[in-house]
Amino acid sequence: MQSYFKSIILVAAAAVFSCAPCTLSAEESTPTLSLDECLEIALSENPTIRVADLEVTRMDYSKKEVIGQLLPSIDFGGNYSRTLAKQTMYMDIGAFGGAAGEGSGKENAEMSKSKGMESGMKVGLDNSYSVGFQASLPLIAPQLWKSLSISDTQIARALEQSRSSKLDLVKQVKSAYYAYMLAYASKEVIRESYDMARLTYETYTKQFAVGAASDYDVLRTSVAMKNIEPELLQSEIAIKQARLQLQILMGVDAAFVFAPTGKLSDYEGTMSDPAAGIAEDLSGNPTLRLNSMDIELQRKALATQKLAYVPTLALTANYNWTSMNNGTPFQNLRWNPYSMIGVQLSVPIFSGGQRYSRVKQAQVQLTELELQRENLERSVNMQVSLAIDNIRINVEQINSCAESVGQAERAHDIMSRSFDLGAASYLDLRDSELALTRARLAYYQAIYNYLVANSELELLLGSAPLASK
Repeated sequence: MQSYFKSIILVAAAAVFSCAPCTLSAEESTPTLSLDECLEIALSENPTIRVADLEVTRMDYSKKEVIGQLLPSIDFGGNYSRTLAKQTMYMDIGAFGGAAGEGSGKENAEMSKSKGMESGMKVGLDNSYSVGFQASLPLIAPQLWKSLSISDTQIARALEQSRSSKLDLVKQVKSAYYAYMLAYASKEVIRESYDMARLTYETYTKQFAVGAASDYDVLRTSVAMKNIEPELLQSEIAIKQARLQLQILMGVDAAFVFAPTGKLSDYEGTMSDPAAGIAEDLSGNPTLRLNSMDIELQRKALATQKLAYVPTLALTANYNWTSMNNGTPFQNLRWNPYSMIGVQLSVPIFSGGQRYSRVKQAQVQLTELELQRENLERSVNMQVSLAIDNIRINVEQINSCAESVGQAERAHDIMSRSFDLGAASYLDLRDSELALTRARLAYYQAIYNYLVANSELELLLGSAPLASK
């Protein structure tokens, strides 16, 4: 996709530099991008989409982490300790009950005293070392097993979140692209109005030069022409703002200037059929799909919490080397191996009600999500119905505005011929020009409204095609 985007930029740059500046205007030399090309770039370069794709990768690693908990874990460790005060051991020989023929208890006590047993014996060595390996393998771990299914659902949810982000981006790019086209169309309409006002001004100026028009006529037409100039400048600003908004959504630099392909009027042919045939299938709605996955995740989380009451069994093993000596720590080391293998059983009995509280929390969260589901379904149904109604209204408005534009053009032609013949005043001509300008702007605005409403419906139904990267 990076090479695709770079090729577009190279082609656009070649188009710019191959045009002769002396014969083409800045607008004519500006490269163009179609809506599909803008969508392709946005789905590849927009940071939001890239973050959503990375989230899918993160969830995949999260699943691998859970799988790793079911595999053996092996650790290597070491320990050194220095004895500061050795333990003292006392022995009572009389407690062993002397054998027959041996001395009496008094004699044994004297013997113990003589051997220093009353003061005790110091045991242990100064330095103690231990290094080795420890291994464990879960044999019965219901919570870990259930976590695998949770990880699968989390990955599916991340994929759906990525799809939702792409659908939302497609809707935003389409709306921005249509706004860009509307800005261009509005500028053309205003420029035509300006050209008509300038032509009238030049006509009166020439007539005034030969004495066929008054100074007032020249001033009036000049004022009318200059009144349109701020609107023309505002249309330039609107084009720049729309382009910058589109560039932000596409994730490209503001220095990459391009124009839209085609005109808004080109879409009129695709609007003849109203939205009556649209099936209100909400199975692809991203909000409802995410809510369904959240409910499924919460159900599995509840089951996982309940499995906390189930005993667990693990296999443990270790292999160590130990050494003990007196005096200097690193002298006279004698290493001896020591190993063991066994099983460790853990039976949950009482934890202060923590497990019970976690289960209840999971149940409450599940109930909340199920209640939200009902509200979401009602909300989405309402939004879909409103979007379809808006499409129908906009189609009717487009037909009405198209008819109004045709009538305004004919009225302006009649008034222009009447003005040329002197049968109509300048005010009549100016009124027809303003009516034609308003009719054209309303026509383009109606097409824009239809396209935006249609893209909104695509987002609600989740039916917008997503370009593959």
